[in-house]
Amino acid sequence: MAADIGIIGLGVMGKSLARNMESRGLTVAVYNRFEQGREDVADKFVADYGVGKRFVPTHSVAELVEVLNVPRVVMFMVSAGNAVDEMIEQTLPHLSPGDVIIDGGNSDFRDTQRREVALTRHGIHYIGCGVSGGEDGALRGPSVMPGGSSEGWRIAGSMLQSIAARLDDGTPCCEWIGSGGSGHFVKTVHNGIEYGDMQLIAEAYTLLKRGCGLGNEEMADVFAQWNAGELDSFLIKITSDILRLRDLDGTFLLDNILDVASQKGTGKWGVMASVDENEPTTIMAEAVYARMLSALRDVRMAASDIYHSAVSYDVRKPDVEDIRKALYASKLVSYAQGFSLMHSASEKYGWNLNLSVIARIWQNGCIIRSGFLRNIMKAYEHSPEVSNILLDRFFASELMEALSAWRRIVSYAALAGLPLPAMSAALNYFDGLRTLHSSANLIQAQRDYFGAHQYERVDSERGKWFHTVWN
Repeated sequence: MAADIGIIGLGVMGKSLARNMESRGLTVAVYNRFEQGREDVADKFVADYGVGKRFVPTHSVAELVEVLNVPRVVMFMVSAGNAVDEMIEQTLPHLSPGDVIIDGGNSDFRDTQRREVALTRHGIHYIGCGVSGGEDGALRGPSVMPGGSSEGWRIAGSMLQSIAARLDDGTPCCEWIGSGGSGHFVKTVHNGIEYGDMQLIAEAYTLLKRGCGLGNEEMADVFAQWNAGELDSFLIKITSDILRLRDLDGTFLLDNILDVASQKGTGKWGVMASVDENEPTTIMAEAVYARMLSALRDVRMAASDIYHSAVSYDVRKPDVEDIRKALYASKLVSYAQGFSLMHSASEKYGWNLNLSVIARIWQNGCIIRSGFLRNIMKAYEHSPEVSNILLDRFFASELMEALSAWRRIVSYAALAGLPLPAMSAALNYFDGLRTLHSSANLIQAQRDYFGAHQYERVDSERGKWFHTVWN
């Protein structure tokens, strides 16, 4: 049986994507590196999911390539890094000019750019493809972000769009992102925003639990109510579900989970990219650091003994509506930072990213899908070149309406000794952004004093530099 596409890598995402593709009418060849002493993974996959279906189990890269229709399309679902380079090395000798390789993992966009250049010399079309939605999204319809070879997109684009989530009007949540590593860069920013979203929701949970004294069922109701309004999103919804679920002994499962958060690295990549592009994604950074701090559990336990009496202020309980507004405003800033980062990278690398399209394909299928992405899409439709959506009239109005509540919540947390790193960072970014005269003039003077780094003057044109012998 000839196959339309080959999947190499049958982990959680690879299995789900293969099943999704087959359900859309594609014949899918599958391969996974054989593990000594165990049943071949491809055979087991077909036995579990593929009896009577359009799957072709294969047992080597050569066999998988052999059964593919020409031009061949091979999709890697393997770990980022060396594993991708190794699979390219193993696959390339069996391919012909005009064939397509798709990397569907979370690769570093710089690796993707390097690989596309190298494979283009061999006549192979390389696509770096971000895929978001987790296991269930991969199976039922993820958000798909392909970038790289435009000719590769012409060949494989219809397959990728066929497996993507759909908006209410049937539009697929998959569109061509741009050249080079743009697809994987956009996925990196997506994951960075995801880190920020999760941290912000966790901080709202802290406020509701420790500030308002609500129980799990009460908090679940609050998040369910919020999900019915302007905070409508996948992560808010699942937070309500998580809060309600009970363990086998009848206690709430969430209360039995250790407070140490793991990470796979894409959040760090987002922060590193923001530093490279001179874009302050402060919420993303604080979310990464919060996970790092959570991992220092032994240190936290020791510090909690030493500083248990560090809070001496008697403050009123926060208002639940204030918490909602603070969360909403902070999330708007988080998305604004992410889109501003993509705007800067697009200009630097010549990707010509359509930020309105990116907001559209994130509205379903992906982890950060949310209602207000429609407003972001409209903002960029109206002003495609706007550098920061906080300058958009709609978002300015939303932030000003929430501002008093936002300030009350951050102030309350500081007095009550509750850590709100992401919400505080969001408010500080907002205040920094709206500040006409910052204190950076003093920093420039200090730099010139100790290092003769020079400074610009307010009474001179930009780009003209001065130095003073301060001492």
